[in-house]
Amino acid sequence: MPVFLPPNPPCFPDIKYVDDDGLLAYGGDLSPKTLLKAYSVGVFPWYNEDENSPILWWSPEPRCIIYPQQFKASRSLQKTLKANIFTITVDRCFTELVRRCAAPRAYADGTWINPQIIESYSQLHQQGVAHSIEVWNQQQVLVGGLYGLNLGQLFFGESMFSTQTDASKVAFAFLMKICAQWRFPLVDCQLPNDHLMSLGATTLARQDFLSILQQEIKQPMPDWAALKNTVHLTYNDN
Repeated sequence: MPVFLPPNPPCFPDIKYVDDDGLLAYGGDLSPKTLLKAYSVGVFPWYNEDENSPILWWSPEPRCIIYPQQFKASRSLQKTLKANIFTITVDRCFTELVRRCAAPRAYADGTWINPQIIESYSQLHQQGVAHSIEVWNQQQVLVGGLYGLNLGQLFFGESMFSTQTDASKVAFAFLMKICAQWRFPLVDCQLPNDHLMSLGATTLARQDFLSILQQEIKQPMPDWAALKNTVHLTYNDN
């Protein structure tokens, strides 16, 4: 049965309390400190847009993940990547990208990203934990991207958006590229959906995910700052 959390909880409840839907707890708060406690034990928030609703904390069974080393872009995406019609930046406009992810998308309802979520993850970005990958068209308009958290040698994907065909997929392919270079064993995608599965995501038993998590978050984080001041081509840069 899900457990009630007070604000600033000292820790998250044992996984034995999770229900059949993957709901572990409700309540608590969205402070950066609480969020880091959650992600470090494989838990993430996902709840209604209404800020008066309780925060819900999840640890699903199975977990949706993707293996960066095994990622292979589809033929149509490879064609887009080789055309170099987009450029990519890293951590250039984190908060704006999260706001763009809050808008409804064709393949998912993004309205759960409310102002409190935006503020909390922006604080994590300032702490060097949350990161964004931005995709720009040839007119230098932001047309896609994604954001998430990096703990140790794991990336926890949160959301993505696209206003131009393949833009979010380009961001995803770039994330796979850098995570493979950094030898991340997997990227957490949280819950499966058709869009993620079309990109090569799969599922992993919760306990297997948690075992990998506890090992990999102890590892040193890569240098995201080295990517920040560079404009990356979608295909040809190494």
